Amino acid sequence: MSVIPNFFGTGRTTNVFDPFSLDVWNPFETALSFPRSEVSSETAAIANTRIDWKETPEAHVFKADLPGLKKEEVKVEIEEGRVLQISGQRTKEKEDKNDKWHRVERSSGSFLRRFRLPENAKVNEVKAAMENGVLTVTVPKEEVKKPDVKPVQITG
Repeated sequence: MSVIPNFFGTGRTTNVFDPFSLDVWNPFETALSFPRSEVSSETAAIANTRIDWKETPEAHVFKADLPGLKKEEVKVEIEEGRVLQISGQRTKEKEDKNDKWHRVERSSGSFLRRFRLPENAKVNEVKAAMENGVLTVTVPKEEVKKPDVKPVQITG
């Protein structure tokens, strides 16, 4: 089995085949990693935005897990003609001086994901909806036109 190191300085490793492997803490990795900064936690927020892309006969459908975000905090844009861009901002919870934090695992910061859409995408008819922390972006597809085939009669 392949174990892939996490480059964001969290001291955790990810096993490609085990969905619960993010809960494995490696104390030696933290000791050898670079000091954490606001930039690395923002990078982690960008990298941790999970998006599925499936193609149906009618459309390309993107689903993004964005728990805790409101639709006003998320932007869906088409840029450069055929690039779908999903971005947003998750703000950090305000800290009270009397609070004692034992663990902080939820990411905060900006996230941005881009997808180059295929030629058959109808970029002027994109629809987006947010429900229960899941953003669904639907990009309809153009119908594939079958070429006109004319039979040619063979003489002779």
